Amino acid sequence: MIKREHYLKQIREFYDCDLIKIITGIHKCGKTSLLEQIQEEIKTKSDNIIYLNFENKNVSLSIDNAISLIDYVDKHRKEGKCYIFLDEVQLLDGWPDACKTLRLYNNSLFITGSNSKLLSREFTKELSGRYVSFKINPFVYKEILEYTKSLNKECSISDYLIWGGFPKQFEFDTLETRIKYLNDLDETIIMNDLINRYKIKKVNLFKSLTNYILRSNSRIFSAKSIYEYINKNNEKCSLNTIIKYLSYLKEAYIIEEIKKYSTKTKNELSYFFKIYNEDVCFNSLRCIDEKYDITHNLENIVYNELIYMGYKLNVFNNEGKEIDFVAIKGNKKYYIQVAYSIVEEKTYNREFNAFKGIDNLSKKIIITNDDIDYSTSTVEHIKLKDFLLMDSLD
Repeated sequence: MIKREHYLKQIREFYDCDLIKIITGIHKCGKTSLLEQIQEEIKTKSDNIIYLNFENKNVSLSIDNAISLIDYVDKHRKEGKCYIFLDEVQLLDGWPDACKTLRLYNNSLFITGSNSKLLSREFTKELSGRYVSFKINPFVYKEILEYTKSLNKECSISDYLIWGGFPKQFEFDTLETRIKYLNDLDETIIMNDLINRYKIKKVNLFKSLTNYILRSNSRIFSAKSIYEYINKNNEKCSLNTIIKYLSYLKEAYIIEEIKKYSTKTKNELSYFFKIYNEDVCFNSLRCIDEKYDITHNLENIVYNELIYMGYKLNVFNNEGKEIDFVAIKGNKKYYIQVAYSIVEEKTYNREFNAFKGIDNLSKKIIITNDDIDYSTSTVEHIKLKDFLLMDSLD
């Protein structure tokens, strides 16, 4: 596994403090490997380290509650500051109480989990001022290039647009084995884990909703529009059930949503939102006859890359014309349109006209897969192949 310096440099300054370091993200995105990299850095100055992975049955059967975890640490820690790593800690009954106790006794505590309930309202209220959190994502393209180079392999931009960035897939030698791995991962993360975790009874309904959402990434929704589609095409259900099922997908980091803003009200339209998949493979695995949705996956990829770069994103309603992203970092704002190609005049006019009426105080950008530079005096065109290698929009 490559060294994920992008995340390490964010976490490094907290190695010795008593804040609980919470590392979250979707299952199999590389959290365990990152935890191992942190351990390797700490081992250069201390051997007082305890690591427990609660996905390991030997661990989960012998340490099954907060008291047994605290007892284990007391028996195995050495004198002085102890560095404790708890992987997939949400599987332990009573883990919040254990964490609150452990941090009090000269311990530096690192925990990972694949469920955003690690940062639930109740937990953050109890730990107010006592934790710092970091969300880890599957590989972006720069990381894929670094990792595949270390494996003496290659990954094209087209491969990335279809199969995304889950790290493990790049270890397999054939596309067939990669797809099998991703299918198994999809089944485990989305179906088995969520259905079992939340004891979902309407399994077919949940699967229908999940498949509909994941193959419809990079689109504007409202809970009501999803409710109407599901009730028209499946068994009847309530709007509350739809909202609940969507929350399960968000809690497991399978989807992310961003709100829509309007130039007219200057306010957030909370009933409209745009959904992006945590990884575009979730869309591609649901395509029939290899008719992959490259257009929407490209926008989803741009979303993932911008989040990695540290931008806060929203959809922007410019007097009825949708701008894919308004990206903000610090005091800088960027308006961004994404299209697969703007070679055709109709598409070119549509994408550029979306910026009409926006002043030139903020940078306006269009990202496409074209090789020709379509930049104008007011709009910068960035080729996708260049954008994927950028660290920021500056």
